[in-house]
Amino acid sequence: MRRSVLAIYVALILVCTFSFSAYASIKTKVNINTASVKELSTLNKIGEKYSQRIVEYRNTMGPFEKPEDIMKVKGISNKVFEMNKERIVVEDEVLEKKS
Repeated sequence: MRRSVLAIYVALILVCTFSFSAYASIKTKVNINTASVKELSTLNKIGEKYSQRIVEYRNTMGPFEKPEDIMKVKGISNKVFEMNKERIVVEDEVLEKKS
């Protein structure tokens, strides 16, 4: 009896932990002008390969002026942008909201 209660308790803790982590990453804003490859990879349909392209693009071309500019990166389509537009910010937006 104790083992089954303990197993249920451990399973519940694991489910809650992973659910909270997934929820937190969904709601977190990502500043595409400062985010690391790892942070960019939390965006939907943006893996490490595309994250690296975003970083390379901004290092070469300079900072993004608006969130939509992420579509200038090879492989980032309008569909991918639409999936993430609520989470993507650029530096100026973050500063404006703090003011």
